[in-house]
Amino acid sequence: MIEFEIKSRVLTIGERKGGTAYYASPKSKQKLTNRLLVERIVRETSLSEGDVKNALISLSNVVCEALQMGMSVDLAELGSLRLVVNSKMMETPEQVTVKDALKAPKISFTPKQKMRDAASNVELSIDRNKPVSSGDTDGDGGGDDDGGSPL
Repeated sequence: MIEFEIKSRVLTIGERKGGTAYYASPKSKQKLTNRLLVERIVRETSLSEGDVKNALISLSNVVCEALQMGMSVDLAELGSLRLVVNSKMMETPEQVTVKDALKAPKISFTPKQKMRDAASNVELSIDRNKPVSSGDTDGDGGGDDDGGSPL
């Protein structure tokens, strides 16, 4: 479950400049750390902690190498990774160069149905029992607590 709190912020631009807007912000950003991930995999498989760590490091190395070669990577039930390189529109073919037309490569992740289902089935709630707090100062629209993982 992701629990949200209501925050407010004074708008600085647009038609509603000077007015107050309210928004939902996650109370905490829970994270499944690498250590917890390794522990969970060890519990659910016959692999040792060292085996799991080595597999994750090897997976990282293989994925990075494949991406550097411009390949997409199928991560089985997780989904797939691929590079996306957008291009600016130019007026002549001669202007279309790596330096001028191509933007920096970005990694795109496309989750498989199982992951999309997990995301769409997460329970969301808004805590209305606390006073509205002022907007965050880090500009991310979220809470500042990294919180622990219930896993």
